[in-house]
Amino acid sequence: MISIERGNQREKDRERAQARNGGKAKNKDDGLTPEQRRERDGKALQEKAAKKAAQAATSGGDGGGKKTTK
Repeated sequence: MISIERGNQREKDRERAQARNGGKAKNKDDGLTPEQRRERDGKALQEKAAKKAAQAATSGGDGGGKKTTK
């Protein structure tokens, strides 16, 4: 049954989303200090950049950023 009034639809959707997520908030507290978080994120970025550079080197390094299908 669909209600004609939709004034509180946004609120209902938020409640449903919260129930789906198990009541977890968006911001997860991982228990790290800001320094530890920066270090972790910096390492992840370096690994990502190294992986991208290696991939560019093996694929010819055209730099276009286009994915080719084989």
